[in-house]
Amino acid sequence: MLKKGNKLYSILTGSCPKCHSESMYAYQNPYRMGSLFKMQERCSHCNTKYKIEPSFFYGAMYVSYAVGIAFAVAAFVISFLIIKASLLATFISIVITMIVFLPVIIRLSRNIWINIFMNYDPDAAKS
Repeated sequence: MLKKGNKLYSILTGSCPKCHSESMYAYQNPYRMGSLFKMQERCSHCNTKYKIEPSFFYGAMYVSYAVGIAFAVAAFVISFLIIKASLLATFISIVITMIVFLPVIIRLSRNIWINIFMNYDPDAAKS
């Protein structure tokens, strides 16, 4: 289903947007808080530079807003509409969801942002 060459593959795995061969991050676990933002400088497989310019990933803040809203809506639907929790319990579940998934939201946002500007290159994947 998720194969190399698909933007969704790169977004969900955090792999190089150009060759999909290795992770962009120094540590794949987003819950390793001290290294949440630590990225490789370049892909060792295709030599793609991840930080295109010094403030490149500031644009990911706008994406993280949308991704955060999606997580909050999912928490609302599950707790209020499916489980039928009270409004207070629903609010608390949304806050807890946002706190727990913050590292995932940050990483997903960065992955989406870089994949907007870079495309998969089958030739880069072969080299």
